[in-house]
Amino acid sequence: MSSFSARCSALLLMVTLGAVIACNAGERAAVPIPPPAVDAALASAKSQQTAVISGGCFWGVQAVFQHVKGVISATSGYSGGAANTAEYERVSNGDTGHAESVKIVYDSSRITYGQLLRIFFSVAHDPTQLNRQGPDVGASYRSAIFYSSAEQQRIAQAYIAQLDAAHIFPAKIVTEVTPLKGFYDAEDYHQHYADHNPGNPYILVCDRPKIEALKAQFPELFQDYKGK
Repeated sequence: MSSFSARCSALLLMVTLGAVIACNAGERAAVPIPPPAVDAALASAKSQQTAVISGGCFWGVQAVFQHVKGVISATSGYSGGAANTAEYERVSNGDTGHAESVKIVYDSSRITYGQLLRIFFSVAHDPTQLNRQGPDVGASYRSAIFYSSAEQQRIAQAYIAQLDAAHIFPAKIVTEVTPLKGFYDAEDYHQHYADHNPGNPYILVCDRPKIEALKAQFPELFQDYKGK
C-alpha cells in the first residue's frame, strides 16, 4: 500500500478527474452477479474453513467481509511472497511477490466458499483491473484467489470461467488462482482500518460504498460489525 499521503493525493486526483467510480467494483448495475454453478455444499455441522483473497487495498476487502454473516473473522495481511518480506514498507515497493490480502475464517455450515467468491467479485473489487484497484497501482494490489485445497481451486476456476463465458464484466477477468503458500498478518494499525477511521477520505470514497453495496445486493448475508 502506498503511504497515507500518497493515497490521499491519488484520491484528490481522482476526484479532480471525475473518476471516483474507479474505487468501486466497476461500473456495473447495482445487482449481484450470478451464483457459482460449481460450489461446495453447506456443511452439516459448524466447521471453520479459511479463504484467502486479494483485491486491492486490504482495508476495503476486510471491511466488506467482516460484515458477512457466517464470517468469523477477517484479517488483513500479505500473501504470495516470503515470510521475511511480509511487512508494509517492503511490500509497498512492489517487488516482494506479496499481494495485500485478507484471510477469511468462516463457518462452512452458514456460508459456502462459492458464496464468498460471489461477494468478492460482486462488491469487494473489480476483477478486470490488472495489478491495480482504483488509485492503487502495482502488483501488490492484484486480484488473486489463494487456494488451500483442490476443491477451492476447482470452484474458483470454474466460477471465473462461468462469469467470463456469460460476459458478466465488460472485460476479461484477470484474477489469479494460485496456491496458498503462506499468509502473514499485517501490522496492527492496518487491522479493521475502515472501522477505526470512518472519516478518512479514502475510506469514505473507496471503501464505504462497497459496504453499502454489500448491504443492498446481499441483505440476507449482511450483518452489522460489532468492532474490535
